[in-house]
Amino acid sequence: MDPSSVIRSRQFVVLLLIAAVVGLVVSFAAWGFLELVHQIQVGVFDDLPRELGYDDGAPLWWYLPVLGLAGLVAAAAIVRLPGTGGHLPAEGLKTGVTQPVEVPGVVLAALASIGLELVLGPEAPLIALGGGLAILTVRLARRDAPQEVLTVVAAAGAFAALSMIFESPLIAAVILIEATGLGGPRLPLVLLPGLLAAGIGSLISIGMGSWTGLSTSAYSLPALSLAAFDRPDLGDFGWTILLAMAVAVGAFFVFSLARALVGVVTARPFLLLPAAGLLVAGLGIAFDEAAGKGVDQVLFSGQDALEPLVSNPDAWSLSALALVILFKGLAYSVSLAGFRGGPVFPALFLGAAGGLMAARLPGFETTPAVAVGMGAAVVAVLRLPLAAVVLGTVLTSKAGLGASPLIIVGVVVAYLVTELLSSGAASEERPQAAEEPRPAAAASAS
Repeated sequence: MDPSSVIRSRQFVVLLLIAAVVGLVVSFAAWGFLELVHQIQVGVFDDLPRELGYDDGAPLWWYLPVLGLAGLVAAAAIVRLPGTGGHLPAEGLKTGVTQPVEVPGVVLAALASIGLELVLGPEAPLIALGGGLAILTVRLARRDAPQEVLTVVAAAGAFAALSMIFESPLIAAVILIEATGLGGPRLPLVLLPGLLAAGIGSLISIGMGSWTGLSTSAYSLPALSLAAFDRPDLGDFGWTILLAMAVAVGAFFVFSLARALVGVVTARPFLLLPAAGLLVAGLGIAFDEAAGKGVDQVLFSGQDALEPLVSNPDAWSLSALALVILFKGLAYSVSLAGFRGGPVFPALFLGAAGGLMAARLPGFETTPAVAVGMGAAVVAVLRLPLAAVVLGTVLTSKAGLGASPLIIVGVVVAYLVTELLSSGAASEERPQAAEEPRPAAAASAS
């Protein structure tokens, strides 16, 4: 099949029209999901405590029963509903097709996890929601739709949903193209419907604030407010390499701990997921007691706290930055191991915090340090170097493009370090597996 001839066909025009309709449906659904997450957070942690007489906000003990309840609801969605609530975030960002029957479980697990302050982002549930609703939309119109059409439309739905959170169809397209391994001459067949749906998703994201009077700033991720940076020098490149290596090592340990905890947390989900929620709440409370910066710096995805963190770096001492990286990193590991959500936003926050620490080094300014930290963290978590470069560049675009070469270098270094660490860990596991005794039946058969 010649892709260029398909693009010129009438059937492809129809497919684009379907993608536009899917973009509208998915965008409104994604907006509703994100708004619901925001309203749950406001209601549970602001409004309800005030109604109960806590005028200064939720007391520290409040987070313990709430996050325990989050674990109980997430366990119910994972065990009782189809689709196991979506994929484990400890496995990274997966983009497999979500069937419509699995969408309720994905949404419930994500609302419990993200809405009740676990350290995860909304991008993975949005991808699943977009793909599942896209397939449902097509099946309602034509039950016998070919599998190829469903695959393309599901990808378009994921494009539209992801563009809501980043307010950019470009970022959504790059992440999904790289994550799914799309390429070659068939790429335009998926990319064109996907971009159309993503563009509509961004339009909905931009317009919902003015149409509804509700603020989309609660869940969108615009460019950060950083000081202008014109061009790097040799010293910046040296610090970039060291910072990227440190971020990659830190991310590797976070995910190694998360994967080690997966078997523990998932063994008895109705007991151990609430216990994991209590542990995450305890880490947030411990950080507040140690640093006096508030539990919200450790809990939540880090999306709302990212802009205040980088725009006022003088408010953070080195010890406070080190503590937030330690406590949020541990809470991130526990959340990855059993709850449901995306890994990107906590990584961005932790990378930015590491960048602020590196900015105290001589000759390394805040803007390039934060940009490199975020790019290195994203590539260490997702293993998607192009997406990491684009995300780091777009998020720091207000400061100019001077940090772009450093972001690229940092992403490459972090990617290579992550690959080396991962291959080393895999090679250590293989000999141990080889030394395990064979089952009796297998031994007798030999």
